[in-house]
Amino acid sequence: MTASLAKPVLIRSILAALTLTLPLATAGAVMTAGAVHAAGASDDESERLARWKEIQTSIFGTRPIATTDSLVKVDAPVRALDASLVPITLTMPEKDRIAGVHLIIDDNPSPYAAHIAFGPGADAGEIKLRVRVNNYTNIHAVVETKDGQLFETTKFVKASGGCSAPMGMSDEEAMKGVGDMKMKFAESQAGGPVEATLMIRHPNFSGMQMNQVTREYTPARYINKVAVTRGDQTVLTLDGDISIASNPVINFALQPGGRGPIKVTASDNQNGRWEHSFTAPSATN
Repeated sequence: MTASLAKPVLIRSILAALTLTLPLATAGAVMTAGAVHAAGASDDESERLARWKEIQTSIFGTRPIATTDSLVKVDAPVRALDASLVPITLTMPEKDRIAGVHLIIDDNPSPYAAHIAFGPGADAGEIKLRVRVNNYTNIHAVVETKDGQLFETTKFVKASGGCSAPMGMSDEEAMKGVGDMKMKFAESQAGGPVEATLMIRHPNFSGMQMNQVTREYTPARYINKVAVTRGDQTVLTLDGDISIASNPVINFALQPGGRGPIKVTASDNQNGRWEHSFTAPSATN
């Protein structure tokens, strides 16, 4: 995957988002309120379908994608409490079939939020992360099976302004400790996967946030790649974009019985690079 995941649909997404926010008063001049509501609902549905088809083609080309609720599920709040920190859980019930998963937030300025590829050291049953959501939107999860097939499912989320939400601190303060990492492990059952939570200090500036002091937009600076290995085994790689929330938190699982330290390498689009090693619980060594 490239460092910038969704540039072919960036301008279209912004224009589409602006179109959806136009007041209904203009339409009200030629329709009754009831007709506007009915037509608006239908238009939204058809627009979302058309938008997804365009995004799908941009990312996957002509590859067929089947709809499923058995290979991938998306858990997200129906209405987000904080549009800049929306928790997403991707569950893959038939985990042994899964090579990777794509997360797409259709109405974000850069819809292609992340691609996670699982290595032999990963348990691919579940992954959690926090994202920005900029508008009422469908969120698509597309899994790729080990034999190369694609399957998708959809979740509609109500949120607004997540990509432009200010950090609540100066840019300099937000950058303090950039690249620092922590990893926590949950207790695991004997022979079961080892659940890990990776936390990376990074503001993930979206390029749409206004500095509250200078009143200028902070240039985009975001983590675009995370690689996790254990010993000589790849656990996962994540390619990300501006839709990943600030100070990324990623929950994933390791295969039981692995050997060696866990190494995490992260890089951003401004050539920042950080590397940390962690010791897994002794029960898994």
